Amino acid sequence: MAEESSSVQQKALKINQDARKYGTFAEIGAGQEVARWFFHAGKAAGTVAKSISAYDMAISDGLYGPAGHYVSRQRLEAMLDTESHSLVAGLNDTRGQSNCLFVFADTAATHTHSQREAGQAWLGLRFQTEPRGAPSQVIIHVEMLDPVTVGQQEALGVVGVNLIYGAFYYLDDPGHLIGTLMDGLNRRRIEVDMIKFSGPAFAAVDNRLMSLQLVEQGLTDAAMFTADREVVEPAEVLYKKPVLIERGSFRPVTNVTLDLLDRATQQLQRDSTLPTEDMVTIMEMTLHNLMSGNAVDHQDFLARADILGALGKMVMISSYTRFDRVTSYLRHYTSNWIGMAVGIPTLSKIFEESYYTELEGGILEGLGRLFSGQVKLFAYPTMRPGASELTTAENLQVKPSLQHLYRHLLENGFIESIRDFDPAGLNFTPGSVLEKIQAGDPTWKKLVPPQAADVIEREGLFGCCRGA
Repeated sequence: MAEESSSVQQKALKINQDARKYGTFAEIGAGQEVARWFFHAGKAAGTVAKSISAYDMAISDGLYGPAGHYVSRQRLEAMLDTESHSLVAGLNDTRGQSNCLFVFADTAATHTHSQREAGQAWLGLRFQTEPRGAPSQVIIHVEMLDPVTVGQQEALGVVGVNLIYGAFYYLDDPGHLIGTLMDGLNRRRIEVDMIKFSGPAFAAVDNRLMSLQLVEQGLTDAAMFTADREVVEPAEVLYKKPVLIERGSFRPVTNVTLDLLDRATQQLQRDSTLPTEDMVTIMEMTLHNLMSGNAVDHQDFLARADILGALGKMVMISSYTRFDRVTSYLRHYTSNWIGMAVGIPTLSKIFEESYYTELEGGILEGLGRLFSGQVKLFAYPTMRPGASELTTAENLQVKPSLQHLYRHLLENGFIESIRDFDPAGLNFTPGSVLEKIQAGDPTWKKLVPPQAADVIEREGLFGCCRGA
């Protein structure tokens, strides 16, 4: 704690000594833990215009307007809007010429006041990079994982100072800014699962890439963004909703990729007693699927994200290799049913014991976690090279010692074959389609959705149109 305190206090002191920075701190729900660091560091009079904490809901609503959820992006934005307007209106004449004004805000619920197992908070900074300049903004969502309230409060204070310091001094390197959010912290205390940059200082920033950075740098295990590139905190879209998820490399998305998802949806709507209203459909890419050699290829990731966005799909990036970890992640946000659309090769891997060696209970523990609650796997058939018949969920061969377990899951509806599929695409894998694209073979266009083909050609993705 001494080393942590020294680092955070030094950051706060440097900001206090920066004569150009001057602003407001507004904090709700876990004390004034961020502002406290600036008062504790000394010379706060040079930085703090106002510090406010509106705990009474009537007072809070009077200041920022009513809110359906007090710990939410909407409440944070209302706080930033209100306090920024007040700050500029009050100080523009006296300090506007010489100071870069800022507002820091957070709204938090520690675990004793949160509906989740852990505490959570939204934090944001709206700031000018030059006097009277247009403001830029960074907002984040964090899970506070300390087992006691005071630990969560302390961690919130640290991550808040880190956010302010990073935005002031690392705005030209958002990737580095993200890494410094965890200074003095670790994943046992804080998880940052959403970050959004906006404003002129971050005009060149792609927030989808910043979501990838959260996972790649280990600040979270998964991050999400919508088809229109809007980064989201998972609960914003998943809370109590049914979920259908397809994992893949999507390099590129093929007709079979979408057919698998469409057929699973149709079977759910036609045959299942599971409700499909408000169903959230997610396309998941793992870090493993994004690797090029020993590193993640960021431009290749954005190419895949562009295609999925053109198809109207929500994207999730994760560090998960096992499917049971995906279920556990989704269960953090929804108790509704979960469907997973998979190909036969993937279904076969799920029943390989080598995937579960790190679990004390091995494959039994892994499958128990995978099928926790209402979970169903939809398996798309495949035609193996040299085979005379399709491999389906019904005739898939697993290890003899697992056959009874597999049959139990199949016969009780945990695993279901995709029916009425399009057999035309079974002879082509994403890898073979990619080879056609890179070889300039025009037949690839028939194997991918038209929207995907348009993006691939227009942007020259995956080596398309080289030399044309």
